[in-house]
Amino acid sequence: MASNTTPVIKKRKSMRSKMRSGLLTLIMGIIALLFFFPIFFMVSSSFKAESEIFATPVHWIPHNFQGLGRYIHAFEVAPVQWWFFNSFLVSGVQTVATIFFSALAGYGFAKFSFPGRNFFFIFILGILTVPFQVLLIPMFVLIRNFGWQDSYMGLIAPGLITAFGVFMMRQFSYNIPDELLDAARIDGASEFRIFMRIVFPMLGPASASLAIITFLFSWNNFIWPLVVVQNQKLLTLPVGLTFFTQPQTGEPNWAVAMAVSTMATIPVALLFIFFQRYFVEGMMVSGLKG
Repeated sequence: MASNTTPVIKKRKSMRSKMRSGLLTLIMGIIALLFFFPIFFMVSSSFKAESEIFATPVHWIPHNFQGLGRYIHAFEVAPVQWWFFNSFLVSGVQTVATIFFSALAGYGFAKFSFPGRNFFFIFILGILTVPFQVLLIPMFVLIRNFGWQDSYMGLIAPGLITAFGVFMMRQFSYNIPDELLDAARIDGASEFRIFMRIVFPMLGPASASLAIITFLFSWNNFIWPLVVVQNQKLLTLPVGLTFFTQPQTGEPNWAVAMAVSTMATIPVALLFIFFQRYFVEGMMVSGLKG
């Protein structure tokens, strides 16, 4: 009797598993569509006539297709090429610097014992709880006192290292075997050489994951460039986009704004597509040790 019921039980379990899998796929598909629609509307609107942007009902497909006219017009009326250059420069420098300095600090917190180590690390964790808006005014006053207002240095300097980067690299550094480091010291390698030749290469997945997070944050950062820069040629893309949408700069041109937004989305989309495996791995491993 038991042998006859076993296949039935297995079949029921298999059916339940397939139903759960199908339901999960359906839910994920709905969520993906919810995220996809704004992007599709943005790209579609970049090829529309201005009057179609707020048309009712919504024109998902352009009725009056404008071709690349909106993209060309954006470069004609504003220094969009400078905004792209500034965004790439600021995001690139901050990403490289954050990876290096965060790895150096994280390795130190993970593998060295020194007075006040726990206190300083708790202090760094405390920084993660402080909203950026709270630090905005003190940071601006500091940058102005240094004479870096309205300059690349003022844009870049506050993002050269982050508390999250130090925390993340510390978590990864715990996974490096102490025996490997001791062997390098016995061979006469200096601590900095050990870091550069052994530790830093082993932090590759963490570095890739942190690179994506830092680049995305820097690329999308709006508040700090808005506060510290007045020269239009020093603006980054998020701030530059307001040139097309703010009434005080002229008649809002939403179609051109959609075109620039589409171009601004492409680099970060490609970055995540090519490095998403490292991003997921970094997020998983960073929480394993503490």
